Amino acid sequence: MSTAPARVYVARLVGLPIFDPQGDQVGKVRDLVVAIRSETSQPRVLGLVAEVFGRRRIFVPMTRVTHIDSGQVYTTGLLNMRRFEQRPTETLVIGQMLDRTVTIESTGVQGTVYDVGMEQVRTRDWVLSRVAVQEPSKALRRRGQTHVVEWRDVVGLVGREPTQGATHLIAALNEMRAADAANVIHDLPAERRTAVVAALDDERLADVLEELPDEDQVEILEHLDSERAADVLEEMSPDDAADLIADLPPETAAKLLDLMEPHEAEDVRRLMSYAEETAGAMMTPEPVILGPDATIADALAQIRQAELPVSLAAMVYVCRQPLETPTGRLLGVAHFQRLLREPPSTLVAAALDQSMDPLHPEATIDDVAAHLATYNLVAAPVVDDAGHLLGAVTVDDLLDHLLPENWRDQKLGTPPAEASHG
Repeated sequence: MSTAPARVYVARLVGLPIFDPQGDQVGKVRDLVVAIRSETSQPRVLGLVAEVFGRRRIFVPMTRVTHIDSGQVYTTGLLNMRRFEQRPTETLVIGQMLDRTVTIESTGVQGTVYDVGMEQVRTRDWVLSRVAVQEPSKALRRRGQTHVVEWRDVVGLVGREPTQGATHLIAALNEMRAADAANVIHDLPAERRTAVVAALDDERLADVLEELPDEDQVEILEHLDSERAADVLEEMSPDDAADLIADLPPETAAKLLDLMEPHEAEDVRRLMSYAEETAGAMMTPEPVILGPDATIADALAQIRQAELPVSLAAMVYVCRQPLETPTGRLLGVAHFQRLLREPPSTLVAAALDQSMDPLHPEATIDDVAAHLATYNLVAAPVVDDAGHLLGAVTVDDLLDHLLPENWRDQKLGTPPAEASHG
């Protein structure tokens, strides 16, 4: 292995790109796998958990890692692409060590683990050598005092089931894209997952739920108290919330809908009233809607919002009053590329594309796919018989329904029989 830093802190590795010898990125670091023998014996680092091809997680032995620095990890390029599955003798540093409550033996100080340092020893093996511990905050201090100590000076990382919170793992998850955070949560042990879900704020949990397999969504929601479950559903996209509520027992679904804000619940109920696998069932009722007196500048300001999904920012929908779905009559749509070519003071109504017919809520998945493909669209309006805008179907809505039900859990089709590592 080529020159490496004397010590690397694991929490700083998460998310770093992994490159092959040619300099091509092959994945990202998601965790570190170690074998713990005792409280006094430094655990040997077995390898990295890497995410490749967007979703699949594989095991990268440390013998395949040629260089680590603060910004990247290099490998030999010879990687086994079989899906990683943790063995009983293995521990994940990020998933299972961060936030454990431990005691520093030499001082008696108690705190939680917020990072772990590893270094390479004379045998060329990597071992865990340092533990970073943070004391609880005291009085007016915003953060508790921190200590970095030797592995053997920490009690509580080995043996009985540990006391483990979620503060530092939550901090790591909040730095990830929602889909990446969902992958981490999906792979956590049940008790650890419960602690993490409890610590996530409602908006972040909603984003993550939208990226999880259906079974995980239902399981997590059913373990929340009803008030919080309703709050989380309100933060989800109405079409995703409708799909999730439809998977719940009828009495649970009815209770949660009653607890939601009336306006939010109304959108969800309306989506649930359409037949499955139709444009009405998969559309979002919250596209960017403007009146005919809005300007190009108004439209650009609306689609510039950071939280707006890319597919919904691709066009604006110009309608008569009222401007909430179901709206007044749809006058047309304006594509964002056309908006960029017009003077900001121009009325958006002057930039409308009226050349295509909108979809109706009864349109099938095949109808929607053909429509988007025919007009090279990433989104399309859905109207009722009177021409009132009901919502918009986006290409990501379509893909969610075209892909197999368990596509999020398939890790790009890796069969369970291959779930191992060497």
